[in-house]
Amino acid sequence: MSSHPSKDIVGTEGKELIDKRIVLCVTGSVAAVKCSEIARTLMRHGATVFAVMSPMAQKLIHPYLLEWATGNPVVTELTGKVEHVALVGEHPQKADLVLVAPATANTISKMAYGIDDTPVTSLVSTAIGSKIRTVVVPAMHQSMYNHPILTENIRKLKNLGIEFVGPRIEEEKAKIAETDEILDTVIRILSPEQDFSELKVLVTAGPTIEHIDPVRVITNRSSGKMGVAIVEEALARGAAATLVYGLGKADPPSSARVISVETTEQMRKSVTAELKSNDYDVAIAVAAPADWTVEEPHSFKIPTRKFDSLELSLRATPKIVDQIKKVSPDTYLVAFRAGYKVPKDKLIEDAYEKLVEANADLVVANDVGKEGVGFETDTNEVFIIDKSRKVVHVPLSLKSEIAKEVLNVICKKLKQK
Repeated sequence: MSSHPSKDIVGTEGKELIDKRIVLCVTGSVAAVKCSEIARTLMRHGATVFAVMSPMAQKLIHPYLLEWATGNPVVTELTGKVEHVALVGEHPQKADLVLVAPATANTISKMAYGIDDTPVTSLVSTAIGSKIRTVVVPAMHQSMYNHPILTENIRKLKNLGIEFVGPRIEEEKAKIAETDEILDTVIRILSPEQDFSELKVLVTAGPTIEHIDPVRVITNRSSGKMGVAIVEEALARGAAATLVYGLGKADPPSSARVISVETTEQMRKSVTAELKSNDYDVAIAVAAPADWTVEEPHSFKIPTRKFDSLELSLRATPKIVDQIKKVSPDTYLVAFRAGYKVPKDKLIEDAYEKLVEANADLVVANDVGKEGVGFETDTNEVFIIDKSRKVVHVPLSLKSEIAKEVLNVICKKLKQK
């Protein structure tokens, strides 16, 4: 067997961490039960993960779990193989990043004072000396986290360039950060380009709803996955990102500023208010707002037993994308256009018409009638069209890869302005 079966998941949800070697250091917090999830999330985005455990961590979870999760042997003690130097010493194969998750108060303080009495603290000291980026994710009771000595030790480590993620303060506990937040931080640190670091980006995503009565609505099948992927990519490349989000199914990144809406009118008002009060460099209109609203929605649940049929009077909702340039003419606007089972040439032509109507700078077109493309899927295939009718085709790929290509095109266009 040439490869551990667990490594089959590498890169299945994204390629952001391909060829990156990450050392996951696990210490004696009960949050250690999350470490296999963290390891496999990093792997699904391309990383190779090596685990190192403190003695107390080994009393909470067995090293076999992390060997299964990562597909690599787990370091549980330092031997004649000098495992800490092998992983993070000064040599070409050293790790790209050390992630201490969860990190106890005890381990954090030992790190701050260079006390190397566990495999984890010895490895972190070596990583600091090798100038390897290190991320610490605390998890403990809130009273321990609030201890002034720990606060001072965290400050000392931050002054050394070590980054901290979280914790979440809940139920009088400093709980470990969400896995997605840890992933976002790792991707941001290891992302090769921070070409959006000076940019403010506004993204709309997800569907909106229009009420027929208090329990029935008009909507569409948009999941919000494409818009969320774009926000994640923008954040990874250093942008300050705001997401105006309808009722999508994808979880937005915790580091994004999220404005939640339900109806098309709520989305329109939120987008307009954002553009008026903030100087956005880029607006990316990925959302699929409902195109029709009910003229007179019922204030009560319509009793279906009393009616064999129901007539609704509908009127068109305003096109939000058409208003963006009117409110903020200097914002670089990217529109999205969904076709359904149309020839490629017509898909591109219809998308270009939308670009003209909205005065957009780019338009991204996809055919949601094709298998694996568009609504509710994790993949997409798009055509990116600019004002000169130049077309960039991105074949069927994960939406995270589509997001990367869309932002690549935006970046090139902004540099040409």
